[in-house]
Amino acid sequence: MASKKNKPVEPEKKPEAVSEAAEEQTEAQAPDVVTMTQEELETVKKHIDELQKKLDDTIALLQRNQADFDNFRKRNATVRADSYDEGKRDCIKALLPVLDDFDRVAESDPNADGWADGVKLVHKKFAEILKKEGLEEIPSDGAFDPELHNAVMTEAVDGLESGNVVQTFQKGYKVKEKIIRHSMVKVSE
Repeated sequence: MASKKNKPVEPEKKPEAVSEAAEEQTEAQAPDVVTMTQEELETVKKHIDELQKKLDDTIALLQRNQADFDNFRKRNATVRADSYDEGKRDCIKALLPVLDDFDRVAESDPNADGWADGVKLVHKKFAEILKKEGLEEIPSDGAFDPELHNAVMTEAVDGLESGNVVQTFQKGYKVKEKIIRHSMVKVSE
């Protein structure tokens, strides 16, 4: 008896798999040289030229935008520096009358009657100018507040509960709710 050999059964190919295989085979067999008519060549050249023009326009636009931004940044830095300098000039101009008063006090005789009163007037004028510029003194009486005060010492005080300011060593100041110097204080234990 002759023996029959069993042939392996190939899986059924799906139409999608067939089309993918056909595409791969077509790509692999694509010719190195393509023949075109003159009209087709002109159309392709025109399309390439249009794409190159769009690319060149986009690059030019990006370069202009970069230059504009660089100019904006430089201009902004200059404006900031000018504004800062103008603010310093305005502040110094406001303080010049106090400097003039100190010059007059320095030229006068410290033993003369009213000399101390003159110094107090200059101090008052100076404080008023700073207040006009927005300077506010931070209150340093009552309860200690770490947001406003800098405790440098503590002391046990009879009759005063813990956490109260006992003494102010240096006044604190703020301008428009921003602290520029904390009050230096002694706090009760």
